[in-house]
Amino acid sequence: MQQLKNLYTSLVTELTNPDFYISKIAILLKIILLLTAAKLMIRFGTVALERVFAHRTVRLDERRSKTLTSLTSNILRYAVYFFVILSVLEQLDFHVETLIAGAGIAGLAIGFGAQSLVKDVITGFFIIFEDQFAVGDEIQTGNYRGTVTEIGLRVTKLRAWTGEVHIIPNGQITNVTNFSKANSLAVLDVGVAYEENIEYVTSVLQRVLQQAKNEMPSIVGDPKVLGVQNLGPSEVVIRIIAECKPTESGPVARELRRRIKVTFDEEGIEIPYPKQVLLAGAQPVGEKAPTTGLNA
Repeated sequence: MQQLKNLYTSLVTELTNPDFYISKIAILLKIILLLTAAKLMIRFGTVALERVFAHRTVRLDERRSKTLTSLTSNILRYAVYFFVILSVLEQLDFHVETLIAGAGIAGLAIGFGAQSLVKDVITGFFIIFEDQFAVGDEIQTGNYRGTVTEIGLRVTKLRAWTGEVHIIPNGQITNVTNFSKANSLAVLDVGVAYEENIEYVTSVLQRVLQQAKNEMPSIVGDPKVLGVQNLGPSEVVIRIIAECKPTESGPVARELRRRIKVTFDEEGIEIPYPKQVLLAGAQPVGEKAPTTGLNA
């Protein structure tokens, strides 16, 4: 009973002492300053890294620059947060040395069960070191295809063209198709009727392609009419190719199809499509049509 009374007296004395509140307010202000300084350090550090990798003397292309900026910014963020947490714990009178020693032992124990995490980190470094892909590239890995928005220490983020964001652990990226490293090729098969003059159709197509090249900066090579690709049941298929900038083959192919359709309509060139023709037998003059049924 006496111990409870002494504890109550000590608590009341502590709470009524102005120095108690002053010390707590001072600790709170220090923590706020630490968090503010960490936020400013991350922001200015990220800007500095962007300028370093964008500087001419570094000689990195835009893809590599964005990728390395993203990765180093993540590392900077993790490092700053780590030291801020230690500083906050120190302000709260925790024994940081004991915590670090305990964390080392716990980290060693966890490390044996975190092999996938280590694999993710190592694979991420090799992806960047070998320049397999970079931020802004359009890639496909497994069943996922999209634009790389971020390469982190552990995961890579892809944004699909329909808006979905795929978050893929780096360790699961075993094979990659990169659509942004080289020029792409738009391949079109155009069908025309058998009654059309192939030489004339080829010249019309060549004219359309030449005009498209002059007006579309996405086309980087000379579009070509390769010739007759196939003889179908009701059409002659002519193949066209056009070399385009990376990832631009889809939009270029759609625009070329539109131009070809408009030009064919103007030139009277028929694009065959499935038809059904119904032939009815002619009725001889003066002959009655046959009747069905029984007379009463």
